[in-house]
Amino acid sequence: MVYLPPGATTSFLKLLIAVSCWASFLPNRAAYAKDPFADFPVVIGCEVKGTYHAFYLSRVTKDGTATYTASDRIAGTITLDGKAKAIGGLEGGTCGGKTLEELRASGQAHDLKS
Repeated sequence: MVYLPPGATTSFLKLLIAVSCWASFLPNRAAYAKDPFADFPVVIGCEVKGTYHAFYLSRVTKDGTATYTASDRIAGTITLDGKAKAIGGLEGGTCGGKTLEELRASGQAHDLKS
């Protein structure tokens, strides 16, 4: 049997509750186990209205939609199993309607090399 001084049990319980509360504010590690940027190329090159643009990966939402932005305040989105779409009513140029597989096959998608 372990001897605990008077009040030690109460102090231990307070500590346990404090740690539990603190831990509940930490991000869910399972949700961040996989790098959401790993599946998408860093840059996609497209020709839009006769000008070549480099669209850089800007964000990936929880639903798996990647947003790419370029100069001139133009942007587009794509998902792992969907097709590229321009944002804001612009035409997609040479990227519009292509899947990631098609962009990679055409040499328009560029990944970082480790």
